[in-house]
Amino acid sequence: MTSSLAKVNMGLVMGLAIGAALGGLLFGYDTAVISGAEASIKHNYILPNMAWDETQKNFFHGLAVGIALLGCVIGSAIAGPLATKFGRRAGMMIAAALFFVSSILSGFPETFIAPIGTLGVDTLWPYMIYRVFGGIAIGMASLISPMYIAEIAPAKQRGLLVSLQQIAIVVGITLVYFVNMKIAEAGAGDDTWIHALGWRYMLASCAIPAALFLTAAFLMPDTPRWYMMKGHEAKAEKLLHELNDPDTAKATMNEIRGSLVNHSGKLLSFGAGVLVVGILLSVFQQVVGINAVLYYAPSMFKNVGMETNAAMLQTVIMGVAMVVFTIIALFTVDNWGRKPLLILGAVVMAVSLFFLGYLYQTHQQGMIFLVTAIVYIAGFSLSWGPIVWVLLAEMFPNSIKGTAMSIAVAAQWIANYIVSQTFPMMDGNSTLIALFNHGFSFYVYGTCSVLAAIFVWKFVPETKGKTLEAIEGLWKKH
Repeated sequence: MTSSLAKVNMGLVMGLAIGAALGGLLFGYDTAVISGAEASIKHNYILPNMAWDETQKNFFHGLAVGIALLGCVIGSAIAGPLATKFGRRAGMMIAAALFFVSSILSGFPETFIAPIGTLGVDTLWPYMIYRVFGGIAIGMASLISPMYIAEIAPAKQRGLLVSLQQIAIVVGITLVYFVNMKIAEAGAGDDTWIHALGWRYMLASCAIPAALFLTAAFLMPDTPRWYMMKGHEAKAEKLLHELNDPDTAKATMNEIRGSLVNHSGKLLSFGAGVLVVGILLSVFQQVVGINAVLYYAPSMFKNVGMETNAAMLQTVIMGVAMVVFTIIALFTVDNWGRKPLLILGAVVMAVSLFFLGYLYQTHQQGMIFLVTAIVYIAGFSLSWGPIVWVLLAEMFPNSIKGTAMSIAVAAQWIANYIVSQTFPMMDGNSTLIALFNHGFSFYVYGTCSVLAAIFVWKFVPETKGKTLEAIEGLWKKH
């Protein structure tokens, strides 16, 4: 295939990639929106239950905050088969519709069981059910959006284009941090108003980007590789000619056709090794602690004495740092390569996490917390944030991509849930607080970052600049 950028219709490719990346924006928006509502959820649903002891309240606090992640596991598990049977485009439309409905209902969970405004332990379960629906949408979008982008992107620009997914994720995170801050400011930072109304507006605000994603997905075609899998060769050829020059389109058709013939479509026919690597990449991306930091950022800053508005502002600054360093990753992933960036990022995260643990343990205060957190965010955003999605989208053969990605991404969401569930259990444990003063979890995540660097060094080959079909041979050789 040609590597000439001039022979690629980058306007159309970029437009389709941005449309699909709206799924990433919703992914980031809906997962991070909980950071603003987390304290209100605890206030409205957890603290009123006087029958629970400290351990039970910490458990249900983590469950209420992280329940969407269980839906993410379901969504990612069904997304691959759905995208294989009905298409990448249809999968994105289903995800967008679920985003829209769940965002409204999770903000007003008493809608079908009690008068609006009625909150308490009895409405905890409806809230969690609606958050699960949102999680299913997140899980679907997290798999299908990068898959779509990888399948329409030229080989030489695939790393950059799939990284748009991570850009969209961090833009979504930063956007919702800003929205949460503005909603909190509308109530003058008054916790009573936030607990009563503000948190509802935060959760329901996701409906706006959900409507945009649904519209974009409706207007987009499916991918050439899916058309070929379903026998629609004329549609695949037409779209490839719109995306590329005639020679590249013909060569791509032949490569796709060959890859579908060479594999029976059964996962084990390709070997389990590539799947194990994909699963472990997904797990390590989560156990370095990124989502504990994102979901509980305001509480983390409050733990060092900041007021609500100041904690929200620090969270927005972290989100901006994520965007900046993810943009830098766009221009390094196809030049430096996937493997060096993953190792470098893991080392940076390990150092900053160990230092954060030390700062908490020694009762430090001040801007050093924000600076260290930004260093950690930089390490993740330059490497494990975008690059794991690039690798997952490009590493599996065409004929098993849907199934293999479902397994790997489901493993990622399971790890995400475990991290989100266990963080408040560690952070709120009185024994660990006495020993480490909220620093214990950061030591755990730092250790996982060291293990992630060793794993990549030993087991992950370099894939930059290769076609999706050529990568199949690379993994076999590796």
